[in-house]
Amino acid sequence: MAQNRHQALGLSDDTVLQMYETMLLARKLDERMWLLNRAGKIPFVISCQGQEAAQVGAAFALDRTKDYILPYYRDMGVVLTFGMTPTELMLAAFAKAEDPNSGGRQMPGHFGQKKNRIVTGSSPVTTQVPHAVGFALAAKMEKKDFVAFVTFGEGSSNQGDFHEGANFAGVHKLPVIFMCENNKYAISVPISKQLACEKVSDRAIGYGMPGYTVDGTDPLEVYRVVKEAADRARRGEGPTLIEAVTYRLTSHSSDDDHRIYRTEEELAEARAKDPIVSFANYLKEVGVLTDALDEDIQARVMKQVNEATDYAEKAPYAEPEHALRYVYAEE
Repeated sequence: MAQNRHQALGLSDDTVLQMYETMLLARKLDERMWLLNRAGKIPFVISCQGQEAAQVGAAFALDRTKDYILPYYRDMGVVLTFGMTPTELMLAAFAKAEDPNSGGRQMPGHFGQKKNRIVTGSSPVTTQVPHAVGFALAAKMEKKDFVAFVTFGEGSSNQGDFHEGANFAGVHKLPVIFMCENNKYAISVPISKQLACEKVSDRAIGYGMPGYTVDGTDPLEVYRVVKEAADRARRGEGPTLIEAVTYRLTSHSSDDDHRIYRTEEELAEARAKDPIVSFANYLKEVGVLTDALDEDIQARVMKQVNEATDYAEKAPYAEPEHALRYVYAEE
């Protein structure tokens, strides 16, 4: 039998099965959204496929009862872990009135849900980073026990918001975790044309914080490093920069055609390292997942996806006269 890595991290068999199911749920929801988009039923998809291991591994390392997350637009695995439901995500995809993120006003991927401490993002990339630093500053000033966790792509690590946020957090030793999901492409721009340094994590030293580069296709490795960063933050030792190296298996969005800038050979190589397949293989090797249990999980996930789709498709759109709600003050 293979080495049991999850028990060494203090994770039970039930927990790693939950991680696997959440990764699978994110993938199947995403695949369904692409089908709905191509059928002309939803307007836009920005995909998490290939990045589920980094997202779910990180989210499971946080305290879902008190930590705040500031996700970027691909983070379906993060928000599912923190309590957003498949139906709520589908309502956002269909832009329906019940969408908890924005009441159908925003594009999908602009996650926000107060009850689960999911802080609303915005369309300009990287604006969530200084917001996360602000949450962490509040935690320190008010002596509250929570960590702010923020994610972004490697393209965002070149934005001023990242550098200003990282510098401020480093100076003030704030309880914030910066996690870059490096999927190799900023839309069509490969990482070789984005950074002069070898790794995004190389930038950490300039801000006085530790930086780590980990295999973002391995949820257990991401869990380990995020858990260490969270423990460090809670001890008052300041921020951490984590680079989870992953790969985007789809086009940048449903409005992009990745065949223009990358080869089929490159994509096939990445698909051979699909994190969901790899994690399922690990769980089977250590005797946690059987073929029968896997079939049960797959069926349960597809039932949720189908029910979420049916509900969201039939749900009402917002009334036109509600377009300006929450934009201007109302007497």
